[in-house]
Amino acid sequence: MVTIGVNDVGFCAEFSRQGDWAFDYALSVARSAGRGLKVFYVPGLTWDEPDVPRLAPHEIDALDRRVREYYDPRLGDFTNVGFRICEGLADVDLHRCLMDQEYQVLVLPCRGIGVHFAGRTIEEFAYAFGGPVVLVGPERPKQFMVNPSAALLSLQLDLDQGEWTVLEPGERLPTNQ
Repeated sequence: MVTIGVNDVGFCAEFSRQGDWAFDYALSVARSAGRGLKVFYVPGLTWDEPDVPRLAPHEIDALDRRVREYYDPRLGDFTNVGFRICEGLADVDLHRCLMDQEYQVLVLPCRGIGVHFAGRTIEEFAYAFGGPVVLVGPERPKQFMVNPSAALLSLQLDLDQGEWTVLEPGERLPTNQ
């Protein structure tokens, strides 16, 4: 699937240094052209298991509140934002939201090269995902790895030449990028 334009940016929330970098980048892309920002949180995602536990409604409400309380102060005056707790498989839920046009590019924090996300390495996930994906990190805020779909949108995604690397199938990227 090739996306022609970006109206909304999806961000998969994680409470980490790389998660903060990825959020800052996603917010900056959303702000730059009046786009929306969709913040997704996958409860119980250990990043190395493909599925998540089912939660009771009050647990989902508590997680939603925690995510909002964490990110709301960082939004400043930005109001075109939505929050969603994904209750199913990360890759299935994130892909469904892409197909439903909730966002056109997905921003993910990258805690390390080769770390697992939704049952495979994060690079494999990003490369195989059905839409544009930007990985942020793992070593610094301006370290970006993009899948081929996102590479086509580099100007819309405010990615300067030399700041990003295109993911290749089965390739493990070195950490010194």
